[in-house]
Amino acid sequence: MAERALRGTRLGATSYENDRNTDLAPRQEVAFDCPKGHRFTVPFSAEAELPINWECRVCGALAVTTAGDMPAPKKIKPPRSHWDMLMERRSMADLEEVLAERLAVIRGQRGPAAPEPRTTHRKTA
Repeated sequence: MAERALRGTRLGATSYENDRNTDLAPRQEVAFDCPKGHRFTVPFSAEAELPINWECRVCGALAVTTAGDMPAPKKIKPPRSHWDMLMERRSMADLEEVLAERLAVIRGQRGPAAPEPRTTHRKTA
């Protein structure tokens, strides 16, 4: 008869065990309050680090624990500009030297400086 019970079933797909005589891991329930007024609880392991925020099951908003522990605001680094990164690598003296070198190269490519045109004024009689 036992063979008949197993015939036609997918072995491994269905567990024939039951939950009798088993101890579950210790748990704790944490309550969350949604800003839209929803309240719900989430079970966590007793050893787990508890989150401060959790997504509301009803509306999807960010809910906080009922203890009201707000997370500390993260330090936000100001965005670094190109100038800031350049100043980390070079000093002002280095930059002035590089500028002088580049200006000399550019002036050398242009050729000799052209004489300034003379302005002649005609006197009218």
